[in-house]
Amino acid sequence: MMAEPGNPHEGTRTGRRRTGEFVGRSAAGLIALALGAAAFGLLVVLVQTDSALVDLDRRLAAELNDLVAGRPLVLTVLGVITDLGGVWTSSVVLSVLTVALLVRRQYRLALYVAVTGLGALVLSPAVKEIVGRLRPMVEVPVGAAPGPSFPSGHALGSLVTYGVVLLVLLPAVPARWRRTAVVAVAVLVALIGFTRIALGVHFLSDVIGGWLLGLGWVAITTTAFRVWRREERRPVPPVRDGLAPEVAPAVSPAPRSTGMDLSHPVRRGAVLAVTWVLLFGLLLAVGWTVTQPLARGVVGRFDTAVLDVVGALGGTAAVLTVAVVVAVLALAVTRQWRPVLFLAAVLVGEITLFLAAASVIDRPRPPVPHIGPDLPPTASFPSGHVSAAISLYGAAAVLVVTRTRTWWRWTVVAAAVLAVVLVALARLYYGAHYPTDVLGSVLFAVPWLLACRYVLRPEGGDGYDRASTDGPR
Repeated sequence: MMAEPGNPHEGTRTGRRRTGEFVGRSAAGLIALALGAAAFGLLVVLVQTDSALVDLDRRLAAELNDLVAGRPLVLTVLGVITDLGGVWTSSVVLSVLTVALLVRRQYRLALYVAVTGLGALVLSPAVKEIVGRLRPMVEVPVGAAPGPSFPSGHALGSLVTYGVVLLVLLPAVPARWRRTAVVAVAVLVALIGFTRIALGVHFLSDVIGGWLLGLGWVAITTTAFRVWRREERRPVPPVRDGLAPEVAPAVSPAPRSTGMDLSHPVRRGAVLAVTWVLLFGLLLAVGWTVTQPLARGVVGRFDTAVLDVVGALGGTAAVLTVAVVVAVLALAVTRQWRPVLFLAAVLVGEITLFLAAASVIDRPRPPVPHIGPDLPPTASFPSGHVSAAISLYGAAAVLVVTRTRTWWRWTVVAAAVLAVVLVALARLYYGAHYPTDVLGSVLFAVPWLLACRYVLRPEGGDGYDRASTDGPR
């Protein structure tokens, strides 16, 4: 039988339908953008006049100040949450995401992230200077921030930062978890906005203004990205599927086939646990030795003399930041979770060993003027800064040496050793530690690093498994 000829009008109807859908979506987007701009403009007018909104702002600021003032734990929690929306955090998050995308050769997405982030950095101070609104005056100030008040830079920055991260990485999130991811980001942005009001550095309208401005900027850059795809005849999916669903394999942290895949977890855990206990015993023995019988002898005189001749460097925030950067880059380059697990195990083991030993030994700080930053409320032995530097920079060097075969990998090792030496000298110069505190850190951090290297094999090979499972030949 001969096939019936196709309907000559079918293609025309399909084209009209697609055109209608495009026009409808474009009109809806334009209307939404216009409404958002109108809402932001109205908000600017209201905060500059003696309106009911201004009265609400003042009452809410005063009531929240009464609730949080005099509660150190609440203020600490608010401070931790609010820092997640700061300029430093946003810059680090978006910079690391941009670098990771460049490593994966997703140049379009990397450009989108960079442009959107830089735009947010410009918008916030520019609009603040234009509006020029003063910050809240509360009875008991519990927070401080420079510059004008409207809009909230934390509210704008957090919405842009975590919104961009969500749009870029959403294709890598399983479909059943995407709604949860959206809700989690929305809750985080809302909490950051709330902390700005609770800390008395912004009014409610400042936070709302920051959200509106950030949402508008993300909408503009996202629309530009989608138009770019359309002009190159690429499919333009719904926003709920992310900016570029086809790059899901590239933006996924690691394929399922290259997950942890660590056999003998009980045996590995037992090896690390035994190592931890033995190192803890070594720390206690050394700590009691240098704080009791030798404290008033040669060791004590040596400790005190060295404090006056060393240089300065160090900081916990830098260690945490570098750890995040190393973990993200290791994941981006290797596409395996094993290096991240190795880094996490090294740092978690180091901090628990340090805290346990410091709480038991409880050695006082050196009796000298402290010329550096404020010292944390921990004991002197061992040095947490030195052990963290050994663990972090040593782990980074291990990842580079075991993953590459180029000559420059040894420069990374040299840089790691230099970083540790400088941090140790800094802690001595600040008067925060005795030299024996630094020695104690070396005695436990280096073996712990080597144990994690042996057990977890961050390079991917698993000689541990082969050695433990091979039977007699």
